[in-house]
Amino acid sequence: MSAQPVSGVSSPSTADRSPAAVDALLMREDRGAVTWLWLNRPRAYNALSQALLEALLAELQAIGADRSVRAVVLGGRGPAFCAGHDLREMRAEPSLEAARNLFALCSRLMLVIQRVPQPVIARVHGIATAAGCQLVAACDLALAADDARFAVSGVNLGLFCSTPSVALSRNLSRKAAMRMLLTGDFIDAATAAAQGLVNETVPLAGLDAAIEAVLARIVAKPPEAIAAGKGLFYRQLEMGTEAAYQLAGQTMACNLMEPSALEGVQAFLDKRAPRW
Repeated sequence: MSAQPVSGVSSPSTADRSPAAVDALLMREDRGAVTWLWLNRPRAYNALSQALLEALLAELQAIGADRSVRAVVLGGRGPAFCAGHDLREMRAEPSLEAARNLFALCSRLMLVIQRVPQPVIARVHGIATAAGCQLVAACDLALAADDARFAVSGVNLGLFCSTPSVALSRNLSRKAAMRMLLTGDFIDAATAAAQGLVNETVPLAGLDAAIEAVLARIVAKPPEAIAAGKGLFYRQLEMGTEAAYQLAGQTMACNLMEPSALEGVQAFLDKRAPRW
């Protein structure tokens, strides 16, 4: 299916789904049970304006309530994945209230990525800087072209990337994250993979095929198990070990009572493929 525009102001349920418009901030492409969302400000390297943040947040919230969508891929049109916040827009309204509202909006987006039941995969090419790097770190999985580059470079402008540090520090080791945050230096795709920011790197020409291969593995699994497991994964990370085991045990017991899990276990015992 061809990509379709998503309005930056309308609810996704009422958004225009006519053929793509060149000025649409966010494009949606449905490929079977997988939704591909495309940041569509190529001339601005897909910088996250407030309107784009609002559009992406609203679309992900709608997708989260749509059980026909099994996974989401997030990519960028043009030469880059995402260059972070729109600095021109930020500079145009340099008030404390505007800044607080902007970063609160961005933080809500990052949390929604983790709270929707579907896995969200970042498709990274070109650069992913500042809040764009944060976006990669917030996604459940990330695959990158082998020439992609990553940085949290706000410190070079006198603005420490504090909000990106939340997601970055939950992906990389502390010292690896702090080196990026303190220096503002770029790391290449191979380093990003070695340090845990992305899952794997492939040539750009094979990026979509690599993502499709991962998607095929995910979509083949029962959605109830995926949703329960994803929710548990992020909640237990913020707990102490004992509380995490208690929550994990409760979650797994409930999961075991799902028809899909009962069928999966029986199929294993019967030495046959499960009938989901």
